[in-house]
Amino acid sequence: MKLEGLSAGIVHWPSLPETSHPGAAGSATVRAAVIGNIRMRLVTYSPGYVADHWCVKGHLTFVLSGAVEIEQADGSGHHVTAGMSYHVGDGDKQAHRLSSKGGATLFIVD
Repeated sequence: MKLEGLSAGIVHWPSLPETSHPGAAGSATVRAAVIGNIRMRLVTYSPGYVADHWCVKGHLTFVLSGAVEIEQADGSGHHVTAGMSYHVGDGDKQAHRLSSKGGATLFIVD
């Protein structure tokens, strides 16, 4: 990720529209800002959320509240709780999907 040519600025997250995305179970509520080629998202996962797909996009994530389980296609996984971050690169070899038993809010950059 290169941030060359990125002007200084702010994002007022409460003013951004929310969109809801159903998972295989539960849903994710998303507020997103795109600045240049960087997408930032504030995502709230409902209790019992399970992603409906394997993701192959790279992300930098920070768990603001709650906890998530990250399952990777190679069989490994991570339990990520508030105050922790998770990062993954692009590509099929790093495919991953998320679930949350009790719900969580994440800040995600990709």
